[in-house]
Amino acid sequence: MAVNKKEEFKKSEIELAEFAKAISHPARIAILKAIADRDVCICGEIVEILPLAQSTVSQHLKELKKAGLIQGTIDGTKSCYCINWKTFEKSANGLNAFFEKAKAKSEANKADCC
Repeated sequence: MAVNKKEEFKKSEIELAEFAKAISHPARIAILKAIADRDVCICGEIVEILPLAQSTVSQHLKELKKAGLIQGTIDGTKSCYCINWKTFEKSANGLNAFFEKAKAKSEANKADCC
């Protein structure tokens, strides 16, 4: 039986991995761009600009919302989404810090690297 060892990692590592997973599909990047361009976006508009079915777009929106990168309201048949900038910036800062630290360590050990 497989055991989930996720809890063995630091909270910051788990959060960074969840952010990376949430943006790991090109459709999700396109959705985030569309929402950012409009600041607020109706789900139907997102479907019109992507080459995906409504159900597929809804699944991607669900994943972005689950990660906290977007927030939205549902009013009858209309869904309105916007970027949750607080979570987005926290995740982006975490990713940048990860890259900067990795780069600094790599540069410090350059003589030992293949």
